[in-house]
Amino acid sequence: MQRQIEGSRAVAEAVAACRPEVVCAYPISPQTHIIEAVGVMVKSGSLSPCEFINVESEFAAMSGAIGASAAGARAYTATASQGLLFMMEAVYNASGLGLPIVMTLANRAIGAPINIWNDHSDAMAARDSGWIQLFAETNQEAADLHVQAFRLAEELSVPVMVCMDGFILTHAVEGIDVPAPADVDSFLPTYEPRQALDPQDPVSIGAMVGPDAFEEVRYLAHLRQLDALERIPTLAAEFAQVFGRPSGGLLHTYRAEDAETIVVALGSVLGTIKDAVDRRREVGERVGVLGITAFRPFPREAVWDALSGVRRIVVVEKAFSIGFGGVLSTDVAMATHDGHCSLRTVVAGLGGRPITSLALEQMLAAATRDELDPLTFLDLDHGVVERERARMSVTRRSGPSAENVLRDLGTTRVVEEVP
Repeated sequence: MQRQIEGSRAVAEAVAACRPEVVCAYPISPQTHIIEAVGVMVKSGSLSPCEFINVESEFAAMSGAIGASAAGARAYTATASQGLLFMMEAVYNASGLGLPIVMTLANRAIGAPINIWNDHSDAMAARDSGWIQLFAETNQEAADLHVQAFRLAEELSVPVMVCMDGFILTHAVEGIDVPAPADVDSFLPTYEPRQALDPQDPVSIGAMVGPDAFEEVRYLAHLRQLDALERIPTLAAEFAQVFGRPSGGLLHTYRAEDAETIVVALGSVLGTIKDAVDRRREVGERVGVLGITAFRPFPREAVWDALSGVRRIVVVEKAFSIGFGGVLSTDVAMATHDGHCSLRTVVAGLGGRPITSLALEQMLAAATRDELDPLTFLDLDHGVVERERARMSVTRRSGPSAENVLRDLGTTRVVEEVP
């Protein structure tokens, strides 16, 4: 039954329905509402048995989740942005140990300069960590993906990260059918850990591995990711049978059957892209959409199947590799390298900048005329950039660029000293 509910609260209730036994977390916007709601449920007894561990940092949060999972408990945590970077050493440890931890990543920009709004730079920083990464387009999908994540993690003994756009999804109130505990119980089996610490049968966790075995260990982690390519669609189909709605999977398409140009993207921006595509369709442009749900493991063959035969691919992404360009577009290019089509990268929405339907429509119109540059920064203020570059060419030390840009935009007021 649908309820008007905040995305964070829906995710918290979906996680609670999965019956985690240990939750370790440290608050950081825009993840905080999720953890607050889970904490209240633990304290009230509605989520029981479950131990909520208040920790002193994000590094401690992931370390606690690792300890709990290694001991045989179903473990959960959540973070965002700098919090993910702070716990990164432990993030790699979790995947290296093959621990089935589930984590919500409320996507947020990484500083400096400080920015609390949404983009995907935090998830991209962890793309090679060995975690499965699932991106939610809507709050309904965000709630549903967490249920699938626990089962996927536990079947393959690999950690899973569910990415949902900070503020755009986490703080949005809308109609959501939160997975009911009874349905979750029928989909998610009682947790039976593959490994558990037992004083009567001691084992070593996190053992030192030298050159003679390290490559094989990493390759085994790679194989588990490849196994996930088979399991993710199967679990999505089973989820649809139990809950009566499609959700998850590797990817999904929209108006792509006869498309000459297809836009590829991750996360909530797909909704705005679909609106823009509808309007371009009205004027006769054959455009479509490919939404990637499973970013890691990357569904190369499924992407190839979805994009084979198109003339143009436009990848819209909310992050980029400084000094190179697109991140998602690099993976798409590898999947379609002999497809004889043009590929363009459009970086948009960095630091929470609005991605408007009008800007996307104009971009699509340029793409269909083959006038789009290989790398485009949507709505970039080139005047501001050039003024700062001019200052840097004249003065050896021009000061922090962020402060200079804010002054140019009139956002920061310079206070004169009074004698």
